Amino acid sequence: MDSEHSHNHGHAPPKDFGKAFAIGISLNVVYILVEAGYGLMINSLALIADAGHNLSDVLGLLLAWGASYLVRKARTEKYTYGFKKSSVLAAFLNALILLVAIGAIIWEAFGRLTNPQPIPGGTVMLVAGIGVVINTATALLFFSGRKEDLNIKGAFLHMAADAAISFGVVLVGLVLMVTDLYWLDPLVSIVIALIIFWGTWGLLKDSVNMALDAVPDNIDKQGIEDYLKSLDEVLSFHDLHIWAMSTTETALTVHIVTGSDIDQDRFIRQGCDVLSDRFSIQHTTIQIEHAGEEECRQNQI
Repeated sequence: MDSEHSHNHGHAPPKDFGKAFAIGISLNVVYILVEAGYGLMINSLALIADAGHNLSDVLGLLLAWGASYLVRKARTEKYTYGFKKSSVLAAFLNALILLVAIGAIIWEAFGRLTNPQPIPGGTVMLVAGIGVVINTATALLFFSGRKEDLNIKGAFLHMAADAAISFGVVLVGLVLMVTDLYWLDPLVSIVIALIIFWGTWGLLKDSVNMALDAVPDNIDKQGIEDYLKSLDEVLSFHDLHIWAMSTTETALTVHIVTGSDIDQDRFIRQGCDVLSDRFSIQHTTIQIEHAGEEECRQNQI
């Protein structure tokens, strides 16, 4: 069976967030040292726990930064796709780190509910307020890329979660300045942890789906099938596969059965252009098969 095999891989390079990672990590390392130091000085478990959570987020940022770098590395003889999937792995690990941090926060909070400790509210509010500013500023560094890149979304969620936690601690500090309601500290921590879990679950689900080569949520698979069926040259198609090569790039392969009198180069070129422009497929591979010839011998999946 004669067949034509062609592909298209024109796409813009991934946006470089290296500077954002460097700034965010530097700011947060300094803040962790300050927050942990004050927490030890005033015996505030809330500040110490928040510093530990910030440390987990710095580790998450380092993971995301490493993956962002690996995505740009050229392919090798062994890794023919390059290291694009490393961004999916980093997003998955970021989600796991967040879940562990959430569990630690809730565990600590329940312990403090049964045995609340007096805390100097003014100092807590001041230190946590600095955290709100730093974490919000860091989250904004990744805001523009959160929808296009799951790896960057993970970094954004990490820092936005930290800002939310710090803001909750500010509110607790404000209340503790005028009351003795020390149980508010762990209660607010539990509420914030549940909010973070809501966002983290989506990140975990998306990264697992990408790791298992599921069709990305932003790809209209039915629309692609309808488009292929609408083409006069297409008699049928099979082995249509769509998967994420990374957190920013999507690939598609398909076997298309046509008549023997078509202009194959023009057909493939136009098909690749439409799949790229209309359906955001950056890597398209089309194999042409002619009607009446021997059936494709490759195992269909």
